[in-house]
Amino acid sequence: MTIRPLHADDYVNWLPLWQGYLQFYHAILTAEVTTQTWQRLTGAEANMQALGAFDDDDALCGFAHIVLHPNTWDTRLSCYLEDLYVAKSQRGGGVGRRLIEGVYAFAEVRQCCRVYWMTQASNVVAQRLYDRLADRTDFIQYRADRQA
Repeated sequence: MTIRPLHADDYVNWLPLWQGYLQFYHAILTAEVTTQTWQRLTGAEANMQALGAFDDDDALCGFAHIVLHPNTWDTRLSCYLEDLYVAKSQRGGGVGRRLIEGVYAFAEVRQCCRVYWMTQASNVVAQRLYDRLADRTDFIQYRADRQA
């Protein structure tokens, strides 16, 4: 298993995983949003990055999307793990753990003050992993989505 940043030429392998991720969360995005997301993750924007997990055959089997941002509680950046997805055929084999460890290493190099993420309350399988890798907080998310 190799964890490395995704590059523009990984798009054809990333897209089916991205679509699987969106399906998991019952989300529908326009092609424009998907294209712009990919460009942000693999382009010159320093505040977004995508890591990929590649198996021994060099097949992409999971990804982690990272957003770096300032915060009001520390002078260092925070590292938000916005999206984490592992192909169904690879789940339970340590890919998710390796991706999160890759995010931790990414954040350490950039001297981030924290790595954090969210998941749905019903995603209990993922929470078993997350509970071993980080501390669960008691915060509740409120959200007001805005139309473009």
